[in-house]
Amino acid sequence: MKLYSPLNQTGLLGNRRIALTLWFGLSFFAVIQQIWLHHINNFIVFRSVYFHLIQERNLYLFYPAEYQDVNLYGPLFGVLIAPFAWLPVNIGVFSWVMANVFFLYWAISRLPIPAFFQTVLIFLCSQELMNSSSWLQSNALICGCILLGYSFSRSGKERWALLFIMLATFIKLYGIIGLAFLPFSSNRVKFIFWGIFWMIILFLVPLLFTHWHFLIQSYGDWYTGLTNKELKNISLTNHNFYQDISVLGLIRRNFFNNLNDLYIIIPGILLYLSQFIHVKRYRDTAFQIYLLCSSLIFVVIFSTGSESSTYLIAVPGMVLWYFMQPFRKPISWFFSVAFLFTSFCYSDLLTPAFRTNFVIPYSLKAIFPTLIWMVILFQVHFSVASRDSRNLPWVTNSPT
Repeated sequence: MKLYSPLNQTGLLGNRRIALTLWFGLSFFAVIQQIWLHHINNFIVFRSVYFHLIQERNLYLFYPAEYQDVNLYGPLFGVLIAPFAWLPVNIGVFSWVMANVFFLYWAISRLPIPAFFQTVLIFLCSQELMNSSSWLQSNALICGCILLGYSFSRSGKERWALLFIMLATFIKLYGIIGLAFLPFSSNRVKFIFWGIFWMIILFLVPLLFTHWHFLIQSYGDWYTGLTNKELKNISLTNHNFYQDISVLGLIRRNFFNNLNDLYIIIPGILLYLSQFIHVKRYRDTAFQIYLLCSSLIFVVIFSTGSESSTYLIAVPGMVLWYFMQPFRKPISWFFSVAFLFTSFCYSDLLTPAFRTNFVIPYSLKAIFPTLIWMVILFQVHFSVASRDSRNLPWVTNSPT
């Protein structure tokens, strides 16, 4: 039986020039379109975090005279967005989006996979990147931080790994999943030290622009804002169908309207943590990549704050999982359907009527990432991951 990736290294997917054209070009046109249509509310929210920080105004209130919606990013985000807030608005929008695009590209280029697979990953994720870019979101930044957290952890560069993990955590909380890469570090004491170090530094960085009492107040306001948003996300009375694109939303909207999230979240966390019982495989690159895939998907499908654009974090996990599979037609067909449905279910490809009447209100985008996550759990626990991936020529042992 042939156990090589079915991807053709001389075909369209492996063409670096085409992949990069799609990667940068689609996002370029997406942000230009949003600027042209004046659909830049999200960026106005973002830049206002900086101005409200220096003015010591509550970062998490609704300011209808300035923008619609509310900020849900941590106080540190006010520092990160500052260079873009200083620019003229339209230039700031464009620069913010393209900076995210470049950052995720750099993070992918650091992954311990061959250049060909990096190219395919770039090619296949271009659609999701465009979706995130059209909403001017930070998902490329968060995904990039998680990928860099993994890459630097396994290569013994804990200082940088924890910088990016903590950076993402202090912005949007998703980055906390990067702490799961502790077992992949060759020096776990250093990993913990740098985690504490960067946590303290990044907690205090906003003091460059504000005072201690307002900073502490802002962290409390952040918690309150996230709690209120959680209640809004799970409410079906407001028809807020653009949030909660998750396992929780999938179950809530299709089966149990009054679902208690803890009944799903706690088993999900336990299942995720169960992968770490395989201590002897921590140095195995195949096992590490499976855990990376699991982490990227898990953090999205178990969050009620997940939107369609958030799947820019999960889809790379799906694609990386496929890279680890042997050449079997059923796997290729399954992945093809899973990828096309997940990446294009919000496009017109499956018709606007299907998107509006089924995909959005029933959180259907979460279906295939959830199925792949369950497959990963099975493969990890029953050693399928190691048995098949051992035959892939590019998988080697971790350098740590």
